[in-house]
Amino acid sequence: MNRFWKRVVAMLVACAFSLTMTPGIVLAARAEQTPIEKITVAEQLVFGMEQTGSLVERTNKMEKELFGLPGREALMAKVERIYNYVRETTPNEPSLVYKMAALEWSLTQYIGKGAVKSRLETLEKTVAGTVGTGSIDSRITRLMTITFSGAKLQASLVALPKDTLVKIKTVTPLDSKKNKTGDPVEFAVAEDVYAAGVLVIAKGAVGRGKLAKVEQAQNFGRDAKMEVSFETVEALDMNQVATILGEKAKKETESMALAAGAGVAGMILLGPIGVVGAAFVHGKNITVPEGTMLYIQTQNDVELVGMVAK
Repeated sequence: MNRFWKRVVAMLVACAFSLTMTPGIVLAARAEQTPIEKITVAEQLVFGMEQTGSLVERTNKMEKELFGLPGREALMAKVERIYNYVRETTPNEPSLVYKMAALEWSLTQYIGKGAVKSRLETLEKTVAGTVGTGSIDSRITRLMTITFSGAKLQASLVALPKDTLVKIKTVTPLDSKKNKTGDPVEFAVAEDVYAAGVLVIAKGAVGRGKLAKVEQAQNFGRDAKMEVSFETVEALDMNQVATILGEKAKKETESMALAAGAGVAGMILLGPIGVVGAAFVHGKNITVPEGTMLYIQTQNDVELVGMVAK
């Protein structure tokens, strides 16, 4: 091979290597959130909706709500502090959302839905009979002092294995006459999930999926079909755990239905697994009521920060 062709081959190899490496770099760049996006995430978690005003005004409002007093950092540092406090969990520094869920579970064996502020008020009324005063941080600390020894959560990083079963119940009622392909499907975790004795997914945790396919019943005896994709459940640390309805989950669901002496949702046949790991449901016209119980399973091994439950 002469020098010219050697140079051509070398360039092609270098190009191929760059193509395999670039997507990860691009995805990492896209995943990085802007200050506006971070403050919006924090607002949605705390208040249930995005707030109005400039970034400075919104940041000041969040600081006052969360901590009572403004910090002395630069604006970008304040946003980062707020975002990490509300959203990011480590074994040593549980987030506000994590603390809220841990408190709810410890006191009621169930975690709530919606904005942290309204959930905190509900829990304060349950425990003390009245809504607390002061910053959210001080109110959370007050409840943690009542609930946990030394006001400290015992958190631990653990591995949740692939194919771990998760019992769920449907929240979104489904009807093949009314629903269409692409409609969102919400479900909730029906039983706590542990890994190595550590609580990682709590009862009441939100799960989300979609209708991958809906075919209405036709003339000449053609039954309706509904393909439901159960995609993720939310762990205590807010990681979205990928889920599917695999063979293990199907067998467990069938066993549960047989033990109950009835079919799941009356007419659910757990057929072949689709590309997105879905359940195929068949019947003349299909209705799946709210509260229908079944099992799904985790799609991959995943590390989560869980609560050491006593």
